[in-house]
Amino acid sequence: MNIIELSGVSRVFGQGENRVEALLDINLEIRRGDFVAVVGQSGSGKTTLMNTIGCLDPPSGGSCRIDGIETGGLSPRSLARVRGRKVGFVFQRYNLLPALTAMDNVALPAVYAGLSQRARTERAKGLLIRLGLGDKLGSLPHELSGGQQQRVSIARALMNGGDIILADEPTGALDSQSGLLVMGILQGLHREGHTIILVTHDPALAAHAHRAIELRDGRIIGDDRRIPPGGGKGHRNQVEDHVRPLVFYRDQLLEALKMAVQAIMSHKLRSLLTMLGIIIGIASVVAVVALGRGSQEQIMSSISAMGTNTITVYPGSGFGDRNRGRIRTLTVSDSDLLARQSYLDSSTPVTSTSGMLVYGNQSLTASLTGAGEQFFEARGLRMALGRPFTEDDVREVASVVVIDPNTRDKLFPGGDDPLGQTVLFRRQPLLVIGVTSPQNALFGPTDQLSLWSPYTTVMSKITGERYISSIVVRVNDLVSSQVAEKNLTDLLRVKHDGRTDFYTQNTDSIKQTIESTSRTMTLLISSIALISLVVGGIGVMNIMLVSVTERTREIGTRMAIGAKPFNIMEQFLIEAVLLCLIGGLAGIMLSGAVGIAFNRLSSDFIMSFSTASFVLALCCSSFIGIAFGFMPARSASRLNPIEALSYE
Repeated sequence: MNIIELSGVSRVFGQGENRVEALLDINLEIRRGDFVAVVGQSGSGKTTLMNTIGCLDPPSGGSCRIDGIETGGLSPRSLARVRGRKVGFVFQRYNLLPALTAMDNVALPAVYAGLSQRARTERAKGLLIRLGLGDKLGSLPHELSGGQQQRVSIARALMNGGDIILADEPTGALDSQSGLLVMGILQGLHREGHTIILVTHDPALAAHAHRAIELRDGRIIGDDRRIPPGGGKGHRNQVEDHVRPLVFYRDQLLEALKMAVQAIMSHKLRSLLTMLGIIIGIASVVAVVALGRGSQEQIMSSISAMGTNTITVYPGSGFGDRNRGRIRTLTVSDSDLLARQSYLDSSTPVTSTSGMLVYGNQSLTASLTGAGEQFFEARGLRMALGRPFTEDDVREVASVVVIDPNTRDKLFPGGDDPLGQTVLFRRQPLLVIGVTSPQNALFGPTDQLSLWSPYTTVMSKITGERYISSIVVRVNDLVSSQVAEKNLTDLLRVKHDGRTDFYTQNTDSIKQTIESTSRTMTLLISSIALISLVVGGIGVMNIMLVSVTERTREIGTRMAIGAKPFNIMEQFLIEAVLLCLIGGLAGIMLSGAVGIAFNRLSSDFIMSFSTASFVLALCCSSFIGIAFGFMPARSASRLNPIEALSYE
């Protein structure tokens, strides 16, 4: 039974004046289990014929059938499958992958064929032991002699069964003793039923074959059979029965990942310099986002100190009104009217004044705010000591006061308990009943001394005014603050006889404005930082193109032993992504170190990191790896196996 059938096969390279006819009208049949030598002078077409039979170089014309499979119109993926299942190559220069051990080199074809890890490890070990290399399983190619490397190459050719073994000058780089050993191995394989095709220009080697085919100028000029073909069925590939799809894709992915790590580790400095752009870009983006987030949190915390979900009503036409300090339009009755509205939880009048604060022999200038009992909750003020004033205190015009930490520190520097002490404000005695907790100021810490008393007390005992400076209302949580703001504005306008002699300040609107501004600034600065990521991505692409050039011969070897274009693309794409991921992780760690240092040195703003920013940074670095690694990976997968194998 024929395992190889060539009918009218031709192979032409180039066009016009550069046209070269390497094979012309080749008609050839080789039986299963035969031992054939292809001889001829250099340039006669021996290697081209071998590459055509080995599915590395499809014919320009004619028909080529390998074990009944027509290879002429097959895709690169299908040709790779035929090579991996039917053909084993033994190269003159061995073509072992330098970063893999002897066992890994032998097992590699089975990875592309889909054999399980356990099965391929056992088979590779058995083949090496059979060829006398049981003590060299973990040795790298450079640790082996030429004869040992060629035996590893033969074991690799047998890994997937090796129905057809193509040996291209297998002893050309060996001494005579090693050459005889290799030829003895090939003869033994022939006796086991393997179909051996030996390409040589040495008549002594050709004499070992049972049939000699001579080529000259791309034509067969002689076909001499010295020994009749055996009647055996020949060798049959048994790897097919062990293919498992899930194992197939998993093992190929792991193999690609392992090769990517080996490639990176073999060029540590170059890889580090390649990742530098990614490191700087990721660190910049993460740091900028963290600084923007920390600044926003700080500002939001300060705004929250003004009160959450609150609206403040002021007299005048707006913040730009120069006369608003002298306008008196708001009254306690306005606040009482708002307090009765269902969409508001509370409403408290506010009046403020400043004056001399005296305690003992100390005299200080302080600010006194008069408000209702709900003021503290609306403004988010918490008590560190004592209590706030109550509704009874407001109704009874109690002479009580709550002081802030600054006032406590100024009047009671020795740590004395201020509760129960009496202070004088504008000569009016006030009993200290509470001390507030420190508050985050919107624009940093302040030394102002602040006090709070019932508005009834301030208006009747200190200022004597009938108008108030503002009204603070708290909006019901179930009501939109914008809707509440519109309703209370309409209500007060009606009460003031249609005049809009007041304006409002909505803390939610301030929050939204600041959040929007903060996001815009963060996005702007991040966009600038992304430029370094693009530069880093270009660096990755350049290095990957260099890597493809450096490893062209390796790519050709992988294709010859069964690697599909997708496998080659996957390997280089994973390498690019891995470079960017490592760079991304290093960038995140760098930004974290910068954040720790910044937070220790800065008291006004902090860098606030989030898990989302880290995940986004890693996703971004992965995208850079895919985007800029795709072209080199695609270029590698499209290499011609013949050109790749002959690349120096």
